[in-house]
Amino acid sequence: MISTADFLKYCQWSGIATLAFAVATILALILKWGFKYRLVGATGFMGVLTAGLFALSLVPIVHTSVPGALNYSLIYDNGSDRATIVVKTPISETGLDATLRQAAADLYSYGRSGAIDRQLKIRARTTIHPQPGVSQPLVLGEVIRSLGGGEDSELQITINRGNLVKVAQKQA
Repeated sequence: MISTADFLKYCQWSGIATLAFAVATILALILKWGFKYRLVGATGFMGVLTAGLFALSLVPIVHTSVPGALNYSLIYDNGSDRATIVVKTPISETGLDATLRQAAADLYSYGRSGAIDRQLKIRARTTIHPQPGVSQPLVLGEVIRSLGGGEDSELQITINRGNLVKVAQKQA
């Protein structure tokens, strides 16, 4: 995984290339070369690339990994305060808890506006088939996290044990 130190190194090399393009552009403007405006564009592009690499070197890129979390699929996300994930069955209570914690870490972003209460609610569900041709979605649990900051140690996790039992009975 690329670290912030790597982005800083790339930024330095990109900055050197930007300066070289700037010198070539000034030289092309003075000597009235025919491709001088192409060099102006290349210099501008290199400046934007250097600024982007510098910004990536400032903000750490960290992925939180929760031990015991299972794979899930995001099936609904309004981009604000609600999301729904689907988990595969059979799933244990501890696996569901870890998966909900993982989803809360993965789906948080600074761009989520949230509702009035500034909280993100993520529901975990699965689908059972009580009879042939009939599908029934079951909410297994949910997690509510604050949208106020990056780390939220006050996760509110609710697990619906009754629906976990239903899923276990259907698997047997």
